[in-house]
Amino acid sequence: MSYYFAMIGTRDNPIYEAELGTFKQGGDGTPKFSAEMKELNPFIIHSSLDIVEDLQWATNSLYLKIIDNYYGYYVSAYVTPTNIKFMLLHENKNEENIKQFFIEVNDLYLKTLLNPFYSVNDPIKSTMFDSKIKLLTKKYL
Repeated sequence: MSYYFAMIGTRDNPIYEAELGTFKQGGDGTPKFSAEMKELNPFIIHSSLDIVEDLQWATNSLYLKIIDNYYGYYVSAYVTPTNIKFMLLHENKNEENIKQFFIEVNDLYLKTLLNPFYSVNDPIKSTMFDSKIKLLTKKYL
C-alpha cells in the first residue's frame, strides 16, 4: 500500500512532501504509485484544501478524518493550532492509526519549530525529519 503525505503551510505552500510505503501486509516500505498517480498526488491534496478550510472552522478537533476521496484513494487531514495542514492520501480506512501518525508528526513538527533558523512556511529539507517520518510510517501505516 502506498501513501502520499504533505504538509501545507499557512500560505497553501507545500513545506514537506513524501511518498511512503507500508511495511504491513507484506509490504517492503516502497511506495507503489503508478506514474500517472505520482503526478496527480499533489493536485489531489491541493484540491482538498478548500474542504479542509471549511471543516476546520466547523469542529474543535485537530484531526478532521477522511475529508475527500478520489477513485479509491482517500484524503485525511489534520490541522495544527498554527494552521499547518497535514494531509495524507491513502487507500485504506485505518483512521485510528492515521490519527496517531498525525499526532506524532505534529510533535516532530513542533520540534522543528524550536529551531531558531526555521521559519513557519519554509520547506523542511532535513534528512533527519524525513527519516523520522518514515519511522512513523513503519509504526502506524
